[in-house]
Amino acid sequence: MEPKKYTLSELATITHANLIGDSDHLITNVEALDSATSEDASFLANPKYRSALKTTKAGVICIDRQTPIEPGKNFLVSDDPSLTFQIIVKILLLTDENKSGFTGIHPTACVHPSATLGQHVQIGPFAVIDQHTVIGDHTVIASFVYVGPGVHLGTYCHLHPHAVVRERCQLGHRVILQPGAVIGSCGFGYSTDAKGRHTKLEQLGTVIIEDDVEIGANTTIDRARFKATTIRRGTKIDNLVQIGHNVTLGQDNIIVSQSGIAGSAKTGKNVVLGGQAGVVGHLEIADGVMIATRGGVSKSIDKPGKYGGGPVMSLSDYNRQQVHLRKIADYVKQIEQLEERLSKLEQQRQLQNS
Repeated sequence: MEPKKYTLSELATITHANLIGDSDHLITNVEALDSATSEDASFLANPKYRSALKTTKAGVICIDRQTPIEPGKNFLVSDDPSLTFQIIVKILLLTDENKSGFTGIHPTACVHPSATLGQHVQIGPFAVIDQHTVIGDHTVIASFVYVGPGVHLGTYCHLHPHAVVRERCQLGHRVILQPGAVIGSCGFGYSTDAKGRHTKLEQLGTVIIEDDVEIGANTTIDRARFKATTIRRGTKIDNLVQIGHNVTLGQDNIIVSQSGIAGSAKTGKNVVLGGQAGVVGHLEIADGVMIATRGGVSKSIDKPGKYGGGPVMSLSDYNRQQVHLRKIADYVKQIEQLEERLSKLEQQRQLQNS
């Protein structure tokens, strides 16, 4: 396939960036600063890599308005160089080869007669659409997806292979489920009797996912026991995350991979959980809270800010504590030396008194 080619003038128009340099220069690919050639677009989003601007051979570099210009190089200047670069990535690399070759409703898909399908819905091979399901316009259901009875999917959703949406769950518009995501699995709840035997507590609630949410691969979101587990608009959840029953995640949260949120916890807006963070159930986290990697939240947090450690504390306190812990061997040695000096002083005092 012939590679796509764009002049810098065309890229500036498409990305709404300001061009500094040769407007006729052609770009055919994207690459990192250190390995780019004259036909590649690249970007600088982190100031610590600014020195690479002097040596890169990139045909154009996407930068922000505060980055100094290097003479003799081409630049696309914008408020968000990473986003500018991403637009270029999509127009150069996104081709028909990235899309499924199956269109419409595949003959091997199993669609219940009572299901309601919107316009331009695509359902791939061996997908199952159960009874009374409603699927909005332009939604894509990939191969081997299961959509359970009474599910409502909004418009322009994309469910990747082997995703599961169980009974009566609701997905808003433009929701993305990556491969293996499970929405509406049973919450983990049992009643234990006097003999230590466990009886399952049926989880008969649902999951509500609002607009513009993305759920990562093999992430599981449990249905509530009798109400709803809710993921608010714009939240992005990474791979391998576990969200317990009756949890409510606020708008525009970022939940990084291998994090776990126990039942009935609630987060505010713009909360960030770093990788492998954990949240105990039945607590609340305020707007604007950021939990560092492996942070453990055991009590409610009512003030925005950065937190770390387990249990979490302010990130500045946590970092200070870590500095002390790294010096623990030196502290032990100093204590041993002080004990030895005290012992000698005590012996001298006893000799003087005898």
